[in-house]
Amino acid sequence: MHGPVLADMAEKPALQPKTAIGPAVRAIAAHVLASAGAAIADPQRSSAEAVHDFRRAMKEWRALMRLLAPFIPDAERWRTEARDHARSLAHARDGQAALNAFDNLVKHGMALSKRSTATVRSRIEALRGSEERAVLTPELRDIIVAWLDSAAAAVETWPLDPFDFSAIAAQLTAGYRAARKRMPADWSAASDAELHEFRQRVVDHRYQMELIEPLWPRFGRMWTEEAERLRERLGKCQDLAVLERLTGPHQVLAHWRSRLTPACAERRTALSHHAARIAKRLFAEKPKAFRRRLETLWEHGR
Repeated sequence: MHGPVLADMAEKPALQPKTAIGPAVRAIAAHVLASAGAAIADPQRSSAEAVHDFRRAMKEWRALMRLLAPFIPDAERWRTEARDHARSLAHARDGQAALNAFDNLVKHGMALSKRSTATVRSRIEALRGSEERAVLTPELRDIIVAWLDSAAAAVETWPLDPFDFSAIAAQLTAGYRAARKRMPADWSAASDAELHEFRQRVVDHRYQMELIEPLWPRFGRMWTEEAERLRERLGKCQDLAVLERLTGPHQVLAHWRSRLTPACAERRTALSHHAARIAKRLFAEKPKAFRRRLETLWEHGR
């Protein structure tokens, strides 16, 4: 692989007030690709770990491509290709997502006998194992590694040297506005698709804000941690949707539909309530005020 993909991952790069923006952005991109390469090529990781870590890195990459879309050639293509590679492995996550949701239901008191609990878990684990073996093939690993190589080579050519922070602030504000706009007005009536779309924009915002943590380290960490908590709760709602699909006709958990469906609905309501409280805090500020805050922090740090 090219140098950037093998870059040192000991310290995660970010924008610093007293350093040039262009080289910092290239270092950030190289670090994301290095993380993705390590995930997909590390023989010590299980297939489940490799898929999870690679998909997470691709979410970070896609957030970066949204941020940089006005400034670099082919940003949309790089974002779309990253999405497609992540989706090529998405099926391998369904079993793990369902298992996460089921364990969460058990943890929160769902009433199932020990025998039923063991049977349901074994069926989900069998599904997870078959998905991983079918999806993460050596051929697909090679395709992804080759794509990471080409992305790393492109990073080195990005024309980012004449860069102004106000352009970054505008894009960060666009990401903030997009997430804020998709926050459900009525959380109790929000569909799985609406929550999923909101989560996607929250993920973008969370990774984009991580780039500027050094501007105000203590508050910046609090901000990204809050966004991560929101992401996690929305992710658990998504896991419940996967579990529910497995209770449909002719699915592996159809026998337990009458027990699992009400438990999923109850848990989703609780998670949505928690997510709503976090979202209202995180996106309380109007976008224009949010941008002014970013630019003030940058100026004070210089």
